[in-house]
Amino acid sequence: MMMLKNFSQLILFCWVVLPFQAAMAASLIQTKPGCLAKCGNLDVPYPFGIDITIGGSSGNQSGLNCSIGGFGKGYSLRCDASFDPPKPFLGMGVGEVLSISESEIRMKNQPAGHFCYNKSDIAPTSKLHQALQINLVSTPHTISYKKNKLFGVGCDTTAYLTGFVVGSNISNDGNGYSSLCKSSCNSKENVTEGSCHGNGCCELSLPKRLNFFKALVDSLDNHTKVWPFDPCSYIMVAEQEQYTFRASDLLPDTNFLERAKAMPFVLDWAIGNMTCEEAQKGLASNNTFVCKENSNCINSDNNPGYRCTCYEGYEGNPYLSPGCQDVNECEDQTNNPCVGICTNTEGSYTCTCPKGSNGDGKKDGSGCTKKQESPLLRITLGVGLGLLFLIIGLSWLYISIMKRNRIKLREKFFEQNGGLLQTQNVPSSEGGVESTKIYTAKELELATNNYDKSRVLGEGGYGTVYKGVLSDNREVAIKKSKIVDQSQIEQFINEVIILTRINHRNVVKLLGCCLEAKVPLLVYEFVSNGTLFQHIHYNKSEAEASSISWHDRLRIATETASAIAYLHSAASTPIIHRDIKSANILLDENYTAKVADFGASRLIPLDQTEIVTLVQGTLGYLDPDYFKTSLLTEKSDVYSFGVVLLELLTGEKPVSFARSEEQRNLASFFLLKMEDENALLQLLDAQVVKEEKLEHILPIGELAKRCLALKSEDRPTMMQVAAELEDLRKLATQNKDTRSVPSEPTDLYSVPMSFSTIFDSGQYSSDTTNTTMSMGEPR
Repeated sequence: MMMLKNFSQLILFCWVVLPFQAAMAASLIQTKPGCLAKCGNLDVPYPFGIDITIGGSSGNQSGLNCSIGGFGKGYSLRCDASFDPPKPFLGMGVGEVLSISESEIRMKNQPAGHFCYNKSDIAPTSKLHQALQINLVSTPHTISYKKNKLFGVGCDTTAYLTGFVVGSNISNDGNGYSSLCKSSCNSKENVTEGSCHGNGCCELSLPKRLNFFKALVDSLDNHTKVWPFDPCSYIMVAEQEQYTFRASDLLPDTNFLERAKAMPFVLDWAIGNMTCEEAQKGLASNNTFVCKENSNCINSDNNPGYRCTCYEGYEGNPYLSPGCQDVNECEDQTNNPCVGICTNTEGSYTCTCPKGSNGDGKKDGSGCTKKQESPLLRITLGVGLGLLFLIIGLSWLYISIMKRNRIKLREKFFEQNGGLLQTQNVPSSEGGVESTKIYTAKELELATNNYDKSRVLGEGGYGTVYKGVLSDNREVAIKKSKIVDQSQIEQFINEVIILTRINHRNVVKLLGCCLEAKVPLLVYEFVSNGTLFQHIHYNKSEAEASSISWHDRLRIATETASAIAYLHSAASTPIIHRDIKSANILLDENYTAKVADFGASRLIPLDQTEIVTLVQGTLGYLDPDYFKTSLLTEKSDVYSFGVVLLELLTGEKPVSFARSEEQRNLASFFLLKMEDENALLQLLDAQVVKEEKLEHILPIGELAKRCLALKSEDRPTMMQVAAELEDLRKLATQNKDTRSVPSEPTDLYSVPMSFSTIFDSGQYSSDTTNTTMSMGEPR
């Protein structure tokens, strides 16, 4: 009897348990054998793995690395079972992991940086957490520039961001990044909900390959003017789709810090620290290419590495043997893709209809229908001809409707991109300036090879600049906006209006624009030799001097000053550029200067001298008087030009976190040392000292000092600056031979250079605080 009972149990085991175990063995493997597959609610797929558990049993067999590379290599997780449910953490202190996808890690946010002020306006009530810092330098991960943004919240708030990208050294800011945004509002009614464009909230986009940043928040007036409804300034990095600004975030009784913690941020991950091509060619030793069978290798655009994904029709973990396995679509009776006979194939499937029926056999296709008796020939021909005429008629109707829709769509884009306003404001001909040509979207697509990535000249927050070749073989630069919003359209129209009024050989020429595309496009002359910033800071090494001699630097400074003086004084309506910097000075093949990027510029009415505006500019070049008062004059361009003069004299960047705190801001340190001639000599670029006598350089330094005066009224006009530089250049030419420079045409619109003539210009308003994109500037 006992033997019969044991035999029955054996039969039950073979019938129920063994098939279940076989199914489990055949299931797709996502983790290494012997390792935990989950921590709490998080599935942990290899190359990530749980290498340490806290408060519970070990997450892996003794001595087994559950993540690629093992503990401390950036893919290792520790599972803290003291929480209920357990919580996973990345590495040793980076933060709590919320989810892991094929390319991203979603993390729990850090405490937001903040300053809160008391009513006595003496000092902040708390100095804790005013700085926000994320350091991923020791990991292979980067902060996602597509998913995250930096937010500054408050009505008297300035948010600063400094950081470093993959491959840079924190002690050397050769790949450093810095930016700022500003938010202000005078009352609760002045706050704009749901938007972070400067009224209660401002935002900054992040650069590619950012693996370290430090964010600071500050207040100009210690919130004394807005304290009753907004006593605090906040700063945080969060997933942009998860945060929507609310006016209640400013109220003192709102626990904004708790809300900020609930906002996740996203990291991008990849493996290998090399491209797919390098790994597959065996450039790395020991065959480190990790993509297994039936998988694709994809290069990461934000990390120095690659990722693996299964082919279509396959599933599994592409990092673990045996790789991705074929999906048998025909096994799933519920979601079987066929209504007829389903036949599984490697990576796909086929559907066929049973004998006696027609069709493709697919659920989402024509299915299967039984064959019917052939009708009479007359009925067949009648129905066939009727269908033919119906199809022809419908096709003609469809083509007509589509053609009309395309016309309406072009009209919609023309109006959306400010075509009517531009037509009203852009003159067809003024002072000899040629009319702006209207290009079609098709022409510019052909010119850029459908905006091929290899044609990219520069990229910034507002758009991308491509090199194009028109049908007449002219090389041009085409500026394409990234997104369409009202501020983008206003900047687009503003740049067209500004450039059509300018006729100067040292200002980049606008050839035309395109308004019928989804995003507006501008077409400029192509300037082939990069930017002044590149030639000063990137094109020299320890063993090789800069490619620009001192006399070329002096000539470039003179040409740039002449162009700015023209904008201020000789244009039909005065123009303030507002973003003068070495990255916005292009050089052609003869090293002739071309001032570019007029998106932030404004036409200034002759009857105005001042306009209150939100601050816009670039860190290191920004006029401190303008930043403090928000009053913009032509002297703000004079200050920015003074910083460019310092770059030409010293070969140093305007702002560098690799220098000491005293020397971090080049303009401030220069003014401090200008009183001592020997100290000034130490600041000068070695190439400049080698090529020119000190007595010929000192006047340039004195001129830069006057341009950098803290009070705008103490600075010279650009007309005076241009005249002095022209005189100093002539003097330098008489005293020393210069290298041969090809002859250049005279200005299309000559600007008289006289110390006695002073032209004043007004100010303009702006609605943005971010740094503008520079044409041709590398990103």
